[in-house]
Amino acid sequence: MMRFKEFWVKKTLVGLGLGQFLSLLITSTGFSSSDLAKRGINAPTSQSFLNYVLLAIVYGAIMLYRSKPLKAKWYYYVLLGMVDVEANFLVVKAYQYTSITSVMLLDCWSIPSVMLLTWVFLKTKYRFRKISGVVVCVAGLVMVVFSDVHAGDRAGGSNPRLGDVLVIAGSTLYAISNVSEEFLVKNADRVELMAMLGFFGAIVSAIQISILERNELKSIHWSAGAALPFVGFSVAMFLFYSFVPVLLKTNGSTMLNLSLLTSDMWAVLIRIFAYHEKVDWMYFVAFAGVCVGLVIYSGGDKEEDQQRADVADEGAERSKHFDEEAASVSQGTTVAGSSKTGDSSKHEIVPASTTEGEVSDNKSIGKDVQGRKS
Repeated sequence: MMRFKEFWVKKTLVGLGLGQFLSLLITSTGFSSSDLAKRGINAPTSQSFLNYVLLAIVYGAIMLYRSKPLKAKWYYYVLLGMVDVEANFLVVKAYQYTSITSVMLLDCWSIPSVMLLTWVFLKTKYRFRKISGVVVCVAGLVMVVFSDVHAGDRAGGSNPRLGDVLVIAGSTLYAISNVSEEFLVKNADRVELMAMLGFFGAIVSAIQISILERNELKSIHWSAGAALPFVGFSVAMFLFYSFVPVLLKTNGSTMLNLSLLTSDMWAVLIRIFAYHEKVDWMYFVAFAGVCVGLVIYSGGDKEEDQQRADVADEGAERSKHFDEEAASVSQGTTVAGSSKTGDSSKHEIVPASTTEGEVSDNKSIGKDVQGRKS
């Protein structure tokens, strides 16, 4: 009984609390982007730039302290940084055209995209139950699109259908980014991934800002009302990037998916009670469909969870083997450099053996003398 209570406190409650913290972080980024869009500020890449800088500084400092070589090729991180930057760009850009509720619901499109990519490239097997959950989830997503068309100007944007397309495109890039991160985490290191993603993401963002958003940043009348959403978005994204691996390690992907699902609920509730906005009735039907689909999808079989654990252990073993090989190469270089010293030490051992022989001879002579005296 004591063990059950211990498990309930340490696993379930901590997982639920951390999951809702991540969910609120996602909701806060959505409202920050929506607030900037209402102010006429259209700089989606600039919003994510500070997040990448924070990742590069914090996790880059940890990498420098460790002083370990990269476990993955640097150009993999360049491609990952480009994909991640454009995914954030498209999703944040969508807030200029559609409502925050549509963005958060359509962002679930990344789930079927991840399933397809992992099935093709990582050879992950999915059972009928998960496929059924994806079908129900996609049905809910289609309902969101029809809801925006039906709601018209009440959808909260100037061009809801364009916004929906941007969100779906951004979610697809998010899926590519997530699958790439899964591959790199299994074959490299989490700190290395965050540091290199932040470093190259910041470079790609800076280049894109100088080309696309330079005039936009100049035209912004900076004030506390304009700067706070920028800073709030970046801090929330940094915390989200940092704490997601913690929840995955302690409670798994099921808890993560179910926890992030509540971000849609928080968004709807805040729109209704805080902003007193009208929400089209089809949103609730769409939300229910996405909710049911994600519950079915998240309710994985034990065999699949065990298979993921085995794959994770195999990746950790490969990473450990890589470190051992690097250490053996370093030791081999040290031994080769000191071979001459070893040879000279061998020559110095000989007089020691000779001395021992002389000591034994002296002892035997002493015994002979004592025998003669007796």
